[in-house]
Amino acid sequence: MKIGKRMIGDDSPCYIIAEAGSNHNRDFDTALKLVDVAVDAGADAVKFQIFSADTIYSKKTPMASYLTKKKLAEKNETLYDIIKKLEIPRQWTPDLMKYCRKKGITFLSTPFDLAAVDELEQVGVEAYKVASFEITHLPMLKKISQTGKPIILSTGMANLEDIEVALDVIRKAGSSEVALLHCAIAYPPKFEDVNLRAMDTMKQAFQIPVGFSDHTMGHITDVAAVARGACFIEKHYTLSRNQKGPDHPFSLEPHELREMVSAIRQTEQILGSPIKRATEAEAEMHRIGRRSLVAACNIPAGTVITEEMIAVKRPGFGIPTRHMDLVIGRKAVIDIEEDDILTWEMI
Repeated sequence: MKIGKRMIGDDSPCYIIAEAGSNHNRDFDTALKLVDVAVDAGADAVKFQIFSADTIYSKKTPMASYLTKKKLAEKNETLYDIIKKLEIPRQWTPDLMKYCRKKGITFLSTPFDLAAVDELEQVGVEAYKVASFEITHLPMLKKISQTGKPIILSTGMANLEDIEVALDVIRKAGSSEVALLHCAIAYPPKFEDVNLRAMDTMKQAFQIPVGFSDHTMGHITDVAAVARGACFIEKHYTLSRNQKGPDHPFSLEPHELREMVSAIRQTEQILGSPIKRATEAEAEMHRIGRRSLVAACNIPAGTVITEEMIAVKRPGFGIPTRHMDLVIGRKAVIDIEEDDILTWEMI
């Protein structure tokens, strides 16, 4: 998969999406600051969301329990009311795209209705992210696919059949570049509910890039996902968790986003190559720290060497220890002193 000039897959660095979401609080300057934070952290892309309360929730939708338990909803407030307060002003989209280009970071946005797809096409978005909740919004999947742009599809709450149906719609409509993001839908989820091994199942089943969209606290889960082969990481962040709004409490703050990106890049370095061999960095200790055959005593020239005359010591550049049986019974051709490192020229 390719987004802009960036290749994404098993042989490429993890593509990190800083999810600004609705944490702009409907303030444009805050949205720009969020872009700056993502750039400073070293993320590959910053992502917003385009939704309208009128097209996403029925006014009769029951309140999500986590919002009331965490006191994130006002008294008598409905889910529709909350979403209405979080809507991104749609006239922001061209300006956000322009600012992201200026700052050298990819602008992404998740559409939640058909009109949003048209709006994102108008500004030239390079790829589409589809939220877990929208995996069954087949008309929108079809419309996005018809753009021919790469699609990143989150799969929270989905089973393999849900994913298969969505991918079938996407591919029949024309999109060939698709990636899946594993996701645990809770805000935040418990670690025991994350099930990162599901990434392996999806990768085996569908043979396309797989990543992880994360709502857990901290970034240990993201590092674990990258170590398990995630090609994408998507993570919510905010200017401050003390702000009001449903997504702020589980989001990373700016310094934490930097730490996450740094930890992921360090993890990639640690993962390194699958080839098992001595590395260049180990060369000196390979020579000094390994053991080889050493004279356990003075051995005059002409002496037949016995096992008692040989010690196994460091360094490792003498006759290898596996050849001890070839040395025993041979004669010393020169005077060998105690602790001399034995070489083939000596016998």
